Amino acid sequence: MSATILDGKKLATEIQQEIAEEVADFIANNGTTPKLAAVLVGGDAASEVYVRNKQRACERVAIDSELHRLPEDVSQDALLHLVAKLNKDETVHGILIQLPLPDAIDASVVLRAVCPVKDVDAFHPENVGRIVQGNPRFLPCTPQGIQQLLIRNNIETVGRHVVILGRSDIVGRPMANMLSSRGIGADATVTVCHSKTQDLASITRQADVLIVAIGREQFVTGEMVKPGSVVIDVGINRTDDGLIGDVDFESVSDVAGMITPVPGGVGPLTVAMLLHNTLRAAQQC
Repeated sequence: MSATILDGKKLATEIQQEIAEEVADFIANNGTTPKLAAVLVGGDAASEVYVRNKQRACERVAIDSELHRLPEDVSQDALLHLVAKLNKDETVHGILIQLPLPDAIDASVVLRAVCPVKDVDAFHPENVGRIVQGNPRFLPCTPQGIQQLLIRNNIETVGRHVVILGRSDIVGRPMANMLSSRGIGADATVTVCHSKTQDLASITRQADVLIVAIGREQFVTGEMVKPGSVVIDVGINRTDDGLIGDVDFESVSDVAGMITPVPGGVGPLTVAMLLHNTLRAAQQC
């Protein structure tokens, strides 16, 4: 068996075209342009790439963007002052704090400082709580991109067993809340596995849909996957040979029914959902 490739890059392009049309309508009807403000602390190479990709995506859909660069040794107070300034700026609809932040800065404090209605990453405790309650203002970008991938590829989730490998606040936890809630692309039976899970492979082999987000290159192999299942690889690991995922693509694609590649899978959809959230923030203000 050779798995069908779930092309996230192609789907992200389609979604961005839809967003561009909505942005044009919004500008025509409101006389203002949605704007995303990104904050980048230090010169981390990967973060530089991510921010640049997000800026280019904004340009493609006619969303304004501005980048605030701060030095690696910036104080936490100075960063919080900038966040407060962006919160008050009526021309800014979405605020993105590019992670990771330097060790000297408490990221949780900074993320909590972002105004919830401008928190387009959905990291603020208020927005997290709304997701748990099933009444989201925004959905976090990577889980939302995965959910759109499932919906738009007609992958059934109702009553299916979804196993999520990884319990991070960015992917695993919100993904579990979203897929176990009621509605389109949800109503699944969800199991969350992590580093303390015993007999992990016996659980992943039960998954109709396996979502892997642990940051360990090629961790999931073919013998850990249920034949014909859907495998979503969220991992992005930089190696001398380029980017590779948390899934051993070669062995797993011989077993799974559908699989996302790395790169070109979940990553582009994360960016597309950031644009979606920025537009929604502008519409709600």
